[in-house]
Amino acid sequence: MPTLIYIALPVMNEMELLPSLIASIQAQTVGQFRLFVCVNQPDSWWDEPAHLAVCEANQLAIRYLESLNDSRIVISDRSSPGLGWPPKGQGIGFARKFLMDSISQVAQPNDIMISMDADTVFEKGYFESVAENLRINPAASAIAVPYYHRLSGEKETDRAILRYEIYMRSFAVNMWRIGSPYCFTALGSAIAMPVWAYRAAGGMTPKMSGEDFYFLQKIVKTGRLLHWNSEMVFPAARLSDRVFFGTGPALIKGIRGDWGSYPVYHYRLFDLVADTYKAFDTLYTRDVPTAFDEFLVLKFGELPWKGLRLNFRTKAHFIRACHEKIDGLRILQFLKESQVPDEKVSEAALSELLKHYEKQFPDWIEGVNTKVDFKDSALADLDVIRNILFEIEMVYRRMHWQDFAGLTSMYN
Repeated sequence: MPTLIYIALPVMNEMELLPSLIASIQAQTVGQFRLFVCVNQPDSWWDEPAHLAVCEANQLAIRYLESLNDSRIVISDRSSPGLGWPPKGQGIGFARKFLMDSISQVAQPNDIMISMDADTVFEKGYFESVAENLRINPAASAIAVPYYHRLSGEKETDRAILRYEIYMRSFAVNMWRIGSPYCFTALGSAIAMPVWAYRAAGGMTPKMSGEDFYFLQKIVKTGRLLHWNSEMVFPAARLSDRVFFGTGPALIKGIRGDWGSYPVYHYRLFDLVADTYKAFDTLYTRDVPTAFDEFLVLKFGELPWKGLRLNFRTKAHFIRACHEKIDGLRILQFLKESQVPDEKVSEAALSELLKHYEKQFPDWIEGVNTKVDFKDSALADLDVIRNILFEIEMVYRRMHWQDFAGLTSMYN
């Protein structure tokens, strides 16, 4: 039986975006696919005037999808009166889990699941590239697909998306630089995996938002994550409050001048994480001070090393357990507590990161004005910085992909 590709697409108030996405899907060189769509919102919104327009837009989306008369499209109506989400089980995370669980129930183990968002487009070879990538890398549990936000032409929105993408890429580049296993960028529109791996990971944990981050973190802990794909996805730069954090809310807050949740962290803070990684070998036999000690005591009430030594007898298992204790979430929390969330601090941190890479990538960085002002710099200058970070990140992603077949563990 040929491999089928299943697309999991949650939709809420996105009728204006659906035609472009559907066109991208129907143009794929791979015709063997099934598109599972969950049009959703809380059921209570039908009784709330402030949300009635969303409910009506969702009904329009259902009628549009039905009008396509495409047997490859499976529509789940969690929008019509009486069918929406209950109070304690709502949000895009629940919709994405609902879709992926539904696919898992009908798909074969080697079929492929692609997580998608309605604001995303891609080239006609995207599905084929994912299938080929997983075919030649059968040990991969998932792909964190490369992404690139296309600018909208709206100056305010474009300034915000460039600022946000610089935050994401500087974080990812630093995580790659220190060799962290949690170097992924989590976007719901940029994840693909074989169905067997979704099942092996225990599925997606329902979250009102951030489900993509927690799922990829689970993949890193239980399997092997690829970071390179020959085709990428192009999410839209758009304002959205359908989730509590992520691109849409970040842009809304950023346009209001609030970037406190998305600072560009100084690269030397990541060096502290790297120094802690280096201490794992010694911590296997005895306690030594680390940069994380105060943070870990604050989070757990005590240092975890003794307990891990008791529970994991071999050094390899101990080091793996240390990485699972200081995971992507803990690293992010440590960074947030270590740097003042001030834009001038972020601008200085970005400048120093670029200077740090100038010797390694002189053709990209020499002659570039690395002293940016997120509020006043020209959009073209911010775009240049975004693209430099994109290229550096792609170097890391490609190197990992090339070495993937020889890896024995993500923790090496």
